[in-house]
Formats: sequence, structure tokens, C-alpha cells
Amino acid sequence: MKQLLASTLLFVMSSATFADDNWPRFRGPNADGVAKSDSRLPESWSTTKNVQWVAEVPGWGWASPVVSGDKVFVSTVIGDMENEQPKKGLYLGQGVRTPAKGVHHWLVLCFDLNSGKELWRQEAHTGEPQIPRHPKSTYAAETPTTDGQRLYVLFGDVGLFCYDLNGKPLWSHKIEPKKTFFDYGAAASPIVHDGQVLMIYDNQESSYLASFDATTGQQRWRTERDEKSTWATPFLWKNEQRTEIVTCGKRKNRSYDLDGKLLWEFDGRMSNLVIPSPFAAHGMLYLTSGYFADPHRPVFAIKPGASGDITLAKDATSNEFIAWYQPLAGPYNTSPIVVGDHYYTLLDRGFFTCHDARTGQQIYDRQRFPQGASFTASPWAYNGKLFCLSEDGETFVIEPGSEFQVRHTNALNELCLATPAVSKGKLLIRTASKLYCLTNKSEQ
Repeated sequence: MKQLLASTLLFVMSSATFADDNWPRFRGPNADGVAKSDSRLPESWSTTKNVQWVAEVPGWGWASPVVSGDKVFVSTVIGDMENEQPKKGLYLGQGVRTPAKGVHHWLVLCFDLNSGKELWRQEAHTGEPQIPRHPKSTYAAETPTTDGQRLYVLFGDVGLFCYDLNGKPLWSHKIEPKKTFFDYGAAASPIVHDGQVLMIYDNQESSYLASFDATTGQQRWRTERDEKSTWATPFLWKNEQRTEIVTCGKRKNRSYDLDGKLLWEFDGRMSNLVIPSPFAAHGMLYLTSGYFADPHRPVFAIKPGASGDITLAKDATSNEFIAWYQPLAGPYNTSPIVVGDHYYTLLDRGFFTCHDARTGQQIYDRQRFPQGASFTASPWAYNGKLFCLSEDGETFVIEPGSEFQVRHTNALNELCLATPAVSKGKLLIRTASKLYCLTNKSEQ
């Protein structure tokens, strides 16, 4: 009996270590951008300082790296012909309205976490793109996810692909491409939980949330959504009462049970473009959207246990399940972050705000980064510091607290739109052409 208990304890400890040390999805194991403290993680770096390795990544992709064990996975797409390259900045609805020309190759790459050596690559799909993309985006915008046994890679308008961690293809599910708002394409990343892979495809024709068996790829269920194009990654909310699948939407924010049945919903009068991903902290769920030109850019903090319609009454700022609401605090592309008792928002056009995470009370209003700094990647945190990566590849290191303090900046001098990953004392930053593995050399 003692031996059995010891083995059980070891298994539990190993499972916890996997969850803590790996970065299995967009914004990490808890989808909140916060990594555990580790003295090996760097606070300063450059193209040469605190660099463990640099790997060349061909093609274009803004999918974040994900990590399982000692393997790093990224997705990318290579075109045989020269097409217009992604650019930083705001487009105000203008940009590419026709698919890229020529044959493209949708690739999955695996690198060794310790050396940067490419271990394998797989070509998930080959062909000519059927739909356009936002001029700032790529055909590899969705971040893969892993459960430690398999890797699940979504190319939003092409298909969902599953591999074992050695690169062997296991199954795939073809996705019929649909028209999206302004032909921006898809971008929401998949998530995996308890043997099912979940993906959302909100578009202008027939939006849905779908579940696939992680082992076989068999579709378990599909829930149609009365929704138009959104780009927010769903969030698996494990709260004190149940586990929910939370989705943002322009028409309604919704939560579903693990069988795809609606639990609650509300009309948040969300922004015209719904992009930031939900996340949880302090026992509450945070949802937001904030296209910069919209007059309503809301943030909502939700308490567990809701059912039915929980829409706020006119002029109300809270109700039984909406703990607090801010009408003008939402970001456009980036997802907010909670560190300690503070809820921080990084705004695309170069501002930073702070609210009390429990009450929504403003701590400080828009504080400006240096003129010209713009952001698409979401902020992250570790070792008591906040990090904000600009589109020019400059990371601003911020001291959390009730005042806006930039300690210093770290430059990689290349276009950066992908949100970084953190694992085993290493920071992984994807630029337009490279994957940097950064670590505190003094701790090695």
C-alpha cells in the first residue's frame, strides 16, 4: 500500500511539473501570460546578450511557440511566389483583399529546446490560398497546442492537424474556408482538455464551436453560433463550481459546458473587432474587446456560477454575476494581464493602463511608451516584472505597481507580432525570421 501511495504521489508530482514547466498553448498553461518565477529567466537581452541559441524560421507566421518537454513547436507558411509581406501599424479596414498568389506550404517545425537544432518538420498542406488575410497577419496566425502526448496545429482556413511529438502525422480534419469580416481570415487558436480538442471558427457565413477526439480526430460535437467574425481564442475556465468553455463575441459573450451546451451569455456591446482572449484571476473571468476607433471598448469581470442571460441592465456597472465593468478600457489586439492585485492593459497605439483586478477601479490612466511604439503581441510576466514586446522588436521591462515605471528596454531589431513563450528558464521570442531562445547566462 505504501509503495502504491508513493507511486501515486510521484505521478501527481510529475503531472504538476509538466503543467508548470511547459508552455502548451497561447499565453501558457493558464492562458494568462504569467510564468512562474525562475532565476534563469532573463530581464535583459539583445541579439547577442543572454542568447542561448537562434534558429532560422522560414516563411511567415505569427503563431506563438509552444513547448512540451525539451521540444519547441512553431507553425509557418512558405509561398513559392513573392507576395506582399506583413507590416506593422493600423490599416483602418484597408489592405489585401485577394488571396496570396502561388503555391504555399503550411509547415510545422520542431526544435530542440536546449540547442535550437531542428528535429523535424512536417508539411501539413500544400496548395494555393483560398482566402485573403489581414495585411498585418499571416496564414499561420493560430498558435498550436499540446497535451504532452500529441501536438494539435490549426491553420484556421485549411485544417486541424494532429502529430505525435516525434512528428508522425496521426489525423487531420479539413476546414471549409468561409468569408470573414473584411477578408481578414481566421486567427483563434485551438485548446485541448481532457481528451478533446476545441476550436472556434467565427466567420460571416456559418460560425461554430467544435470538439474533436484528441486520439482519433473524430468530431464529438459541433455547436452553431449566432455570431459573426471574431478572432479571440476560447478559454477553458476551471472555476470553483465547474469547467466551462468561454468565448467572446460581437453579438454575445457565451459560456458552454464540455458537451457544447450553452451555460450563460450576455450582450456586452463588444467592439467591432473582437480579438483579445479571455482569462481568469482571483476567481473571476475577464473578457474584453477594444478596436481603438470604437466608442465602446468594454472590460467585464465575471463571477462563477452564472446561467442564462446575465446582460447588464441599462446604466448598471455590475449585477449578480458581473462583478465590475469598465466601458472604455479594452485593448484592440493584445490580451490584458493580471499581476498581483493589478489588471494591466497594453494598448496597440503605445499606451499602458492599470486597474484594480478585484474592483475595476482605475489605478492609472493611459501612460505613453516612447513615441512611435506600437504593439500586437500580448504582455507577459515573470520574476516580478512585466514585459511588453513592440512591433519593432523592442521589449519594455515594466515594474508592476501603482505607478508606470519602465526599467529598461531590450532590442531584437526585427518585426515582432507573435506573443512569446516561457519554459524551463528560457524565454522564446519569435521575430519575422528567427526564433530566439534567451536565458540568464549568469545563472547557468
